[in-house]
Amino acid sequence: MHLAVLMTNTDESDFADRHPRDGEKFATMIASVRPDWQISVFAVKDGSFPRTLSGFDGIMITGSPASVHDPDPWISRLEKLVRDCVAARMPLFGACFGHQVIAKALGGTVEENPNGWVFGLAEAEATVRPDWARGIGDRFSQYAAHVEQVTSLPDGARAWARADHCDTVGFVIGNFVFTTQNHPEMSHAFMSALIEEYGPKLPPDVVDTARSSMEGRADTDTFAEAVARFFEQAIA
Repeated sequence: MHLAVLMTNTDESDFADRHPRDGEKFATMIASVRPDWQISVFAVKDGSFPRTLSGFDGIMITGSPASVHDPDPWISRLEKLVRDCVAARMPLFGACFGHQVIAKALGGTVEENPNGWVFGLAEAEATVRPDWARGIGDRFSQYAAHVEQVTSLPDGARAWARADHCDTVGFVIGNFVFTTQNHPEMSHAFMSALIEEYGPKLPPDVVDTARSSMEGRADTDTFAEAVARFFEQAIA
């Protein structure tokens, strides 16, 4: 299996330099359950895109502090690539920004969350589990860092998870699109560091809630297995 990771994270700060970049995080996530798979990383936020979809078995789109509404040319180019993937039935997984840009590219709506920031360890409810995600519990936890959310789905999409703080935690289209609003690639150590980095920039109650949430742990292994099974069933 050969997957392309489209890295959208625009953070080039000293903090980012001290931690693995998103391409490495996603590769580590996949390697934890499928160590023999090949991962190629493209920094699409810098204009580095795959020349062709040929040769890849699937695509993963990462998170980003950027908004899908930003006017940067790479975002509109990424939206076109999303549409090309869907037209070709290329298996496509998106997390956070990736989840949102897939929705927007296909005609959905992304807006600011009226509940404000969702930050730290967030619990969600699996409402309609696709076959590849059967191992995910009725309630599961993931690390989250977002203030925008998908508010209407593209045609043909159905939500598979929700939360009180976010109506669409993830959606699927057929057996070839799978998304989550959250960050399955993040480790407990990285999320803890991110909370401290963002602490001075966010409302104190958001930071306090995020710190308290970290007493729990994300369902990292379970979700990584679901992502792997998604790609496997899509090309079977």
